[in-house]
Amino acid sequence: MILARRLPLEPLLGVGDPPVFQVIRPGGRSAVLLTADHAGQAIPRRLGGLNLSARVLDTHVAWDLGVAGLGRRLSARLDAYLILHNYSRLVIDVNRPLEAPDSIVSRSEHTAVAANAALSPAERQQRAAELFHPYHQRLAADLDGRAKRAQPSVLVALHSFTPVFAGAARPWHVGVLHGRDGRLAGQMRQALGREKHLKVGINEPYAVSDDSDYTLVVHGERRRIPHVELEIRQDLLATSAGQREWAERLACALEAALAEGLPPLHGAQGSVR
Repeated sequence: MILARRLPLEPLLGVGDPPVFQVIRPGGRSAVLLTADHAGQAIPRRLGGLNLSARVLDTHVAWDLGVAGLGRRLSARLDAYLILHNYSRLVIDVNRPLEAPDSIVSRSEHTAVAANAALSPAERQQRAAELFHPYHQRLAADLDGRAKRAQPSVLVALHSFTPVFAGAARPWHVGVLHGRDGRLAGQMRQALGREKHLKVGINEPYAVSDDSDYTLVVHGERRRIPHVELEIRQDLLATSAGQREWAERLACALEAALAEGLPPLHGAQGSVR
């Protein structure tokens, strides 16, 4: 029996597709490194928009609304490194382990993504090779370079969340997220909590875990550098004024937290790998 040979897949990205990521202020003097895993909504042209309407691709199911503008303003305010991923999480989510069920979703909230429903292992591997690994390899290389130069690094992962999800209202203005090491998160909670009108959630509306998160776990926890994930409610970032306000607020909170210094890592938190 003669077996048919499988032809290699055509490259996912082609002429006219944006780069996978963009780095702003690679030589920033701040200890802070900012990441925006869900900053973009691009779909490779070869995928035909995943057969989704422009209206759907403009919503929170495709990207974190407002986070790119927030990141750019916060980077400028702090003189901090910023890496922005340009592609929609509906193609592949770069903040999920590749083995996670929602690494490539076939449904997001109420939206079916039929184009993702029957991907072959080769197609899934191609998305990881072209859109997932280059982003994380660049961030890892930049962190390695800073370590060799004895330049301090503090990882701050920026995200935004929809005010209503699956019919449930989310009352928090900002979520401060952490996994095993909650030291910087605790100090950010204190700093932000000085504004009495703010509703600050700790591990709300999400919690960090090895199963559901990648960037903070791999580049923060495993390197044992200070880290925190910040989730801002999207309606608060809907305007340039809102993004400027939150960039200033987060900059002041980060400066206060880092000036105070982190307590030693001990107890149950010592399980950080």
